[in-house]
Amino acid sequence: MSGEVARLEKLTGLPVRDEARLPGEVSPHPKVDCYVVAPASANTVAKLATGIADNQALTQVGEALGTLGLPVVVFPRVNAAHVRHPAWKRHIETLREADVHLVYGPEIWPLYEPREAPAGRELPWTAVLDTVENVLS
Repeated sequence: MSGEVARLEKLTGLPVRDEARLPGEVSPHPKVDCYVVAPASANTVAKLATGIADNQALTQVGEALGTLGLPVVVFPRVNAAHVRHPAWKRHIETLREADVHLVYGPEIWPLYEPREAPAGRELPWTAVLDTVENVLS
């Protein structure tokens, strides 16, 4: 992690916090205009769909689902076994009902059986960023 905080601060032009802000303390960050969860594990998708907010990131995104006009973009990085689970279809339907913008489908992320995906497969960052651009325009 050496140098990563400085790198993030340089990239964003914003300070990186590793401790919670105290009540009444001014935030140095702008208001959020979009949440992106990418790549999202099957576990993260399930928790988000069922309202489990057991960490700060899921709490923030879960609250965003109830905030009108605040888009949420999710890229599920899953395999064929995850998608065959009986609950998976309901999780995806729930997120769609919540107006989550899913970056999902065989043209985005072809499914493979566990441990059978090609080595070095690139994540679909262009599709994720295009989705963000579309929802913010």
